[in-house]
Amino acid sequence: MSSESAWLHWALLSATFAALTAVFAKIGLDGINSDVATLVRAVIIAMLLAVFVRMSGQWVSPLTFSARNWTFLVLSALATGASWVCYFRALQLGEAAKVAPIDKLSVVLVAIFAVVFLGERPAAKDWVGISLVGAGVLLLALRR
Repeated sequence: MSSESAWLHWALLSATFAALTAVFAKIGLDGINSDVATLVRAVIIAMLLAVFVRMSGQWVSPLTFSARNWTFLVLSALATGASWVCYFRALQLGEAAKVAPIDKLSVVLVAIFAVVFLGERPAAKDWVGISLVGAGVLLLALRR
Protein backbone atom coordinates (compact mmCIF):
# COMPACT_ATOMS: atom_id res chain seq x y z
CA MET A 1 0.00 0.00 0.00
CA SER A 2 1.45 3.38 -1.00
CA SER A 3 1.95 6.02 1.63
CA GLU A 4 -0.51 8.22 -0.27
CA SER A 5 -3.33 5.69 0.18
CA ALA A 6 -2.30 4.42 3.63
CA TRP A 7 -4.49 7.05 5.26
CA LEU A 8 -7.59 5.43 3.73
CA HIS A 9 -6.80 2.08 5.35
CA TRP A 10 -6.43 3.71 8.76
CA ALA A 11 -9.51 5.91 8.26
CA LEU A 12 -11.65 2.86 7.42
CA LEU A 13 -10.34 1.06 10.49
CA SER A 14 -11.12 4.16 12.55
CA ALA A 15 -14.70 4.20 11.26
CA THR A 16 -15.09 0.50 12.05
CA PHE A 17 -13.77 0.90 15.58
CA ALA A 18 -15.88 4.03 16.10
CA ALA A 19 -18.97 2.03 15.13
CA LEU A 20 -18.02 -0.72 17.55
CA THR A 21 -17.41 1.92 20.21
CA ALA A 22 -21.01 3.10 19.96
CA VAL A 23 -22.47 -0.40 20.14
CA PHE A 24 -20.19 -1.64 22.95
CA ALA A 25 -20.63 1.59 24.93
CA LYS A 26 -24.43 1.49 24.65
CA ILE A 27 -24.40 -2.04 26.09
CA GLY A 28 -21.77 -1.20 28.71
CA LEU A 29 -23.62 1.88 29.97
CA ASP A 30 -26.59 -0.16 31.17
CA GLY A 31 -27.20 0.71 34.81
CA ILE A 32 -24.09 2.85 35.39
CA ASN A 33 -23.26 6.56 35.30
CA SER A 34 -22.03 7.69 31.89
CA ASP A 35 -19.34 9.98 33.34
CA VAL A 36 -17.84 7.16 35.42
CA ALA A 37 -17.98 4.92 32.36
CA THR A 38 -16.13 7.58 30.36
CA LEU A 39 -13.43 7.76 33.04
CA VAL A 40 -12.99 3.98 33.06
CA ARG A 41 -12.80 3.99 29.26
CA ALA A 42 -10.17 6.77 29.28
CA VAL A 43 -7.99 4.92 31.80
CA ILE A 44 -8.13 1.73 29.74
CA ILE A 45 -7.29 3.66 26.57
CA ALA A 46 -4.33 5.35 28.29
CA MET A 47 -2.97 2.00 29.49
CA LEU A 48 -3.43 0.41 26.07
CA LEU A 49 -1.71 3.30 24.30
CA ALA A 50 1.19 3.26 26.77
CA VAL A 51 1.78 -0.43 26.05
CA PHE A 52 1.42 0.11 22.29
CA VAL A 53 3.85 3.04 22.16
CA ARG A 54 6.39 1.22 24.33
CA MET A 55 6.15 -2.10 22.44
CA SER A 56 6.41 -0.39 19.04
CA GLY A 57 9.55 1.47 20.08
CA GLN A 58 8.01 4.87 19.42
CA TRP A 59 8.45 6.30 22.91
CA VAL A 60 10.03 9.74 23.13
CA SER A 61 10.09 11.95 26.18
CA PRO A 62 7.22 14.45 26.21
CA LEU A 63 9.73 16.86 27.77
CA THR A 64 11.12 17.31 24.24
CA PHE A 65 7.81 18.70 22.94
CA SER A 66 7.60 22.39 22.08
CA ALA A 67 5.25 24.76 23.89
CA ARG A 68 3.12 24.80 20.71
CA ASN A 69 2.94 20.97 20.71
CA TRP A 70 1.86 21.01 24.35
CA THR A 71 -0.70 23.77 23.86
CA PHE A 72 -2.48 22.04 21.02
CA LEU A 73 -2.22 18.55 22.51
CA VAL A 74 -3.80 19.86 25.71
CA LEU A 75 -6.54 21.61 23.74
CA SER A 76 -7.11 18.42 21.74
CA ALA A 77 -7.29 16.36 24.93
CA LEU A 78 -9.80 18.78 26.46
CA ALA A 79 -11.93 18.65 23.31
CA THR A 80 -11.69 14.84 23.23
CA GLY A 81 -12.70 14.58 26.87
CA ALA A 82 -15.65 16.90 26.37
CA SER A 83 -16.67 14.96 23.26
CA TRP A 84 -16.51 11.63 25.10
CA VAL A 85 -18.54 12.90 28.06
CA CYS A 86 -21.20 14.30 25.73
CA TYR A 87 -21.19 11.21 23.50
CA PHE A 88 -21.57 8.78 26.39
CA ARG A 89 -24.33 10.91 27.93
CA ALA A 90 -26.14 10.98 24.58
CA LEU A 91 -25.70 7.19 24.19
CA GLN A 92 -27.11 6.62 27.65
CA LEU A 93 -30.15 8.76 26.88
CA GLY A 94 -30.72 7.92 23.21
CA GLU A 95 -30.51 5.17 20.66
CA ALA A 96 -27.03 4.37 19.33
CA ALA A 97 -28.36 4.35 15.75
CA LYS A 98 -29.48 7.96 16.23
CA VAL A 99 -26.67 9.29 18.42
CA ALA A 100 -23.75 8.05 16.30
CA PRO A 101 -24.90 9.67 13.04
CA ILE A 102 -25.53 12.99 14.79
CA ASP A 103 -22.04 12.75 16.26
CA LYS A 104 -20.76 12.52 12.70
CA LEU A 105 -21.81 16.12 12.16
CA SER A 106 -18.17 16.47 13.19
CA VAL A 107 -17.34 15.64 9.53
CA VAL A 108 -18.97 18.88 8.44
CA LEU A 109 -17.45 20.86 11.31
CA VAL A 110 -13.95 19.49 10.63
CA ALA A 111 -14.22 20.63 7.01
CA ILE A 112 -15.28 24.12 8.05
CA PHE A 113 -12.64 24.36 10.80
CA ALA A 114 -9.96 23.03 8.42
CA VAL A 115 -10.75 25.85 5.99
CA VAL A 116 -10.83 28.53 8.68
CA PHE A 117 -7.92 27.41 10.87
CA LEU A 118 -5.70 25.25 8.65
CA GLY A 119 -6.12 26.99 5.31
CA GLU A 120 -7.27 23.80 3.61
CA ARG A 121 -9.29 24.13 0.43
CA PRO A 122 -11.53 21.13 -0.26
CA ALA A 123 -12.52 20.67 -3.90
CA ALA A 124 -16.10 21.21 -5.07
CA LYS A 125 -16.75 17.45 -5.11
CA ASP A 126 -15.53 17.28 -1.50
CA TRP A 127 -18.03 19.96 -0.51
CA VAL A 128 -20.79 17.98 -2.21
CA GLY A 129 -19.92 14.94 -0.07
CA ILE A 130 -19.62 17.06 3.08
CA SER A 131 -23.00 18.64 2.31
CA LEU A 132 -24.55 15.20 1.84
CA VAL A 133 -23.23 14.16 5.27
CA GLY A 134 -24.76 17.34 6.73
CA ALA A 135 -28.06 16.65 4.98
CA GLY A 136 -28.03 13.08 6.30
CA VAL A 137 -27.46 14.33 9.83
CA LEU A 138 -30.36 16.78 9.50
CA LEU A 139 -32.60 14.05 8.09
CA LEU A 140 -31.76 11.79 11.03
CA ALA A 141 -32.29 14.61 13.54
CA LEU A 142 -35.79 15.44 12.32
CA ARG A 143 -38.56 14.04 14.47
CA ARG A 144 -40.91 11.63 12.80
